[in-house]
Order: sequence, then structure tokens, then C-alpha cells
Amino acid sequence: MQTKTLMTGVTLAAMTLGMVLCVSAARAEILKPPPRVLEQRGGEDAEKPDKNPIKSASPRSVGKPGDVPVKLTFSKFYDRDYVGGMQTHTAKYEDTMVQIARDYKMGFVELRAANPFLDPWIPGEGKKVAIPSLHLLPRAPREGLVINLADMRMYAYLKPGQAPKTYALGIGREGLLTPSGTTSIIGKKKDPVWRPTARMRRENPLLPAEVPPGPDNPLGAYALYLGWPEYRIHSTDKPYSIGRRASSGCIRMYPDEAEEAFGIFPTGIQVTVVNQSVKVGWVGDKLFLEATPTMEQADKMEVDGGLPGYVFPEEDMGIIVASAGEFAQDLDWQLIRQIIRERRGYPVEIFRKGTPSAPVAEQDVVSEKTQAAKPVEKIAVSAEPEQPATPAKRMTTPN
Repeated sequence: MQTKTLMTGVTLAAMTLGMVLCVSAARAEILKPPPRVLEQRGGEDAEKPDKNPIKSASPRSVGKPGDVPVKLTFSKFYDRDYVGGMQTHTAKYEDTMVQIARDYKMGFVELRAANPFLDPWIPGEGKKVAIPSLHLLPRAPREGLVINLADMRMYAYLKPGQAPKTYALGIGREGLLTPSGTTSIIGKKKDPVWRPTARMRRENPLLPAEVPPGPDNPLGAYALYLGWPEYRIHSTDKPYSIGRRASSGCIRMYPDEAEEAFGIFPTGIQVTVVNQSVKVGWVGDKLFLEATPTMEQADKMEVDGGLPGYVFPEEDMGIIVASAGEFAQDLDWQLIRQIIRERRGYPVEIFRKGTPSAPVAEQDVVSEKTQAAKPVEKIAVSAEPEQPATPAKRMTTPN
């Protein structure tokens, strides 16, 4: 097969050496466990600890250094590299991107990234809106809860061998980052009281000492407490903040999904938080690349909808090379760079083996060359992906 060079004028020997170095670095990155040390401590829209500690937390679940999260014991792990399927929404006159995102349980930035040539607020009657509900899975243990900060999404592995449930999230803003690492849910509370931190009250002296349960409580009706002090997964009174970097470090969910999570996430479940804006995975004989905006680019999109230039770290290049394995020298690097530049947030095919190894079925998986004017095409995948839920009934105003 004809070799496609990484860039013009680079010799085969230099290219091979570069790939070897990239593969070594990428394999080390893929195989190493998530860090247990927090990248940054922020403090949240967090309430201070209640006078009465979380009743559902076990005596050892206090978030002390060295605590080992309880793991679900799986005899079989989910063995596909993707979950979900692409959808298309035909916009009505009154549709807004914020409401479409909520209807389909998407985040605002991921919906905006997938539709860069639509108006970021009102797409317009009859416009086709790509719903990027197909995701490659993060490089993390496929057990418990995996949160990828880059795509602002949670992947919940709850049953052996089954596809994870996914949830859109709101995460910490600049200067108040959601930490990366491994922890666990140490307790849960319905109708929590919100107690602003000292920092919050310095910034806004009008804040009360505490906010009781109700529609004005920033924690919403459900809170799941993490082993990291002052951090939690919770509902919100601002559902339009989902899919944005808007919190003081905690992890926000849509109210109805937070209620679901409260019911099905057991106390003690492991929580792994990573930050991966580039993901790669095989679907049958096809290799896919998914590039989402980095957290810095997500901030830029909030301001003007654009991306602040081309960002392609060597680490990400190495992950692509390592995932391609023996086919690394046959990759279309011009296409790969275009995907990285545009960062649409959905998987795009970057390589296909010559002969399919198994029968395939047509599904709504993206296989475009990321040209803006081209519609999303269908390609063949080796197995049927989990189908996303039907959009929620439209609400006239967000609550």
C-alpha cells in the first residue's frame, strides 16, 4: 500500500523514528493509571459541610489521602470503542441552540462545535442541526464513572459488558478547574442546603449564609458528594450552563438526569476524571478520530463561536499513531490535521482496512471529510450502537 508521508520533504527514516517516539509516549500515556493527585483545588458553588455529615457516607469514605474507591466487580467489560449514534434535528422557527441542546441532552459547546456554520443562538427554520450523540470512549478504565472534561461528558459503566450511559455536564471555569484524578462517591443527599464559600461571599457580599432547598438553590434537588472535599456532582438551577465551563469546580447535570443519577449511582462507585480532547477508536475495520474543543477553545467559543488557532500537541499525535498500530504510515495526515483544526466533536473515519473482516450494518455514524458544506453521510459499522433516547418534550422556558 502506498505510504502517505507525515509532511512533505521529511525522509522515511526521520518519519519512522518520529513515529516510534510518538508510539512509545502514547503507549505510556494510554497505559498509565489516572493520577490520584488533584491538578487544582477550586472550591465549588459548593456548600460547606453540613453540621450533620452525609448520612449515606460510610465511616471510611471521608476523602482522606490513600482512600481506595470501591470498584464495581465486572466479569466482562464493554469491548467497543464507541457509544451512541448521530442524529439530525430540523429546526423550527422558534428553536434556539440552547433549547435544542437540552431537548437532546447535549451540551451547548458540543452542539455549537458540531454546527459551526449555523447561527450560535437561533439556527433558523428548516436548518439541519447535527446532533453529535455518537462518542468515542475516553482512555480510562471501563468501570464506574468516567468523566472527560474536554467533551464535558460522563460515561457511566454500570453493568458488566454493557454500553455506558452518557450524560452532558457543566464543569469548572477558568481559574476554578474541576480536578482530574480518581475518587469515589462517598454519599448522596436529596434537597441539599447550599452554603456559599468564603470566597464566594467576598466576591458577592449580598449572598446569604445559606440557601435552603428550592428553585433558587444552585445545587438543585440532588447532590452526590465526592471524596474530594468541596466537590460534588449535582443538579442545577441553571440548566443552560450544561456543556459549558461555568461552575466553581463542581460537576453539574441537567435536573432530570441528576435525579436519575441519584437513583442509580451507588455510594462508593469509582469516579475517574480525565481531560482528553482527542480520542481514537476502531469500529470494525475503520479507524475513527474525534477531536473536541480544548477547554481553552471552549471558552473562546463562548465569546465569538470561533476556535483560537490550530492546536495539535505531539502527545495527541502519538495517541493516533499508537491506535493505528501497523497502519500508522497509511493514515491521511492532511485529513487528520483538518479534523484537529475544526474540532467538530464527533468521530470521523481516518482509515479503512482493505477488506472488511465481518458483515456490517448501516448506522448513522459520521464519515464525512469534515467539509462544512457536505451533509453527514452514513457508513457501515460492525455492530449496532446504542441508540440515544428520544428528545425530551419541548418546554417553553428553561427552569
